[in-house]
Amino acid sequence: MDEAARFPRRARLLKPAEFKAVFGRGVRIHERGLTAVGAANTLAHARLGLAISKKALPLSVDRNRLKRQIREIFRLKHRSLPAVDLVVLAKPGIAQLTAAQRRQSLERLWTRIAALSVPASSAAPSSSSAATRS
Repeated sequence: MDEAARFPRRARLLKPAEFKAVFGRGVRIHERGLTAVGAANTLAHARLGLAISKKALPLSVDRNRLKRQIREIFRLKHRSLPAVDLVVLAKPGIAQLTAAQRRQSLERLWTRIAALSVPASSAAPSSSSAATRS
């Protein structure tokens, strides 16, 4: 399988400390039913982490389906994303969205992330990063 079409281990956030770092210094992007937290990384590629709670989607089959959808879109679009660590969270209202609405929200989220210029200085705090954070 082509490397560009895979979702390799290096493209994932795996450790609790990696998630904590993103939540601690990341920029939040809200979309219908979803929130993404992005923070610049020192790598040359984007990485993805998922935090889909039972509160947002009580049934495990629904949580797993959403995770597969998010991973699939990330796998297809990660080349267009800046070098950021992303954590995608589901909001409780996502359960009321249809599959098509979820996919549309995910597409808009990736478009906004790709357009986002997460400052490289957020990896190392400086006076300019405070002005660009929301």
